[in-house]
Amino acid sequence: MAQVIEIHPKNPQPRLIQRVVEVVHQGGVIAYPTDSSYALGCHIGDKQAMERIRRIRKVSSNHNFTLVCPNLADLSLYAKVDNSSFRLMKRVMPGPYTIILKASREVPRRLQHPKKKTIGLRVPDNPIAHALMETLGEPLMSSTLMPPEGDFPLADAEDIEALMGHDIDIIVDGGHCGVEPTTVVNMVERVPEITRVGCGDPSPFE
Repeated sequence: MAQVIEIHPKNPQPRLIQRVVEVVHQGGVIAYPTDSSYALGCHIGDKQAMERIRRIRKVSSNHNFTLVCPNLADLSLYAKVDNSSFRLMKRVMPGPYTIILKASREVPRRLQHPKKKTIGLRVPDNPIAHALMETLGEPLMSSTLMPPEGDFPLADAEDIEALMGHDIDIIVDGGHCGVEPTTVVNMVERVPEITRVGCGDPSPFE
């Protein structure tokens, strides 16, 4: 059964953050809050943990994972970003957006779109998520915590424990979270394409 760790939503306790990060390094799967909804996360280099998330979500091998980064500077390490795209992203991030870009060589091939070689990247505006990424020192491979038969992400740690407690290692309880997913913007081409409108205001990309 998953361990539930309560972490202050505005002032995350470093000792508790470190405990969660240690589990990630050991191959664990965690549930953690973001600025849009709860998400499932694991180490970027852990194929087995990634497959566990696929089984939990009951998604196919073509499911796109997102790299959740601690800051905008990391985006250029994992994706090909031109100056105009970076300036536009800087206006809205940190925030509830997932940006689709061409993946760099730093991204394991199994995380890229099998045909387009793209990757989803985001920098959430959430103190717990930010503390996790800063302590981890690299992006967290993530997927929205959407139950297989559900229409909306799970928004409460108690619900996550009841439905998925046997499948994950740690649930970071950061309080009630949103149920609206991120706004997804494809920025592979020069003109941004909004592929999903979520809780992030799409107008800067229109």
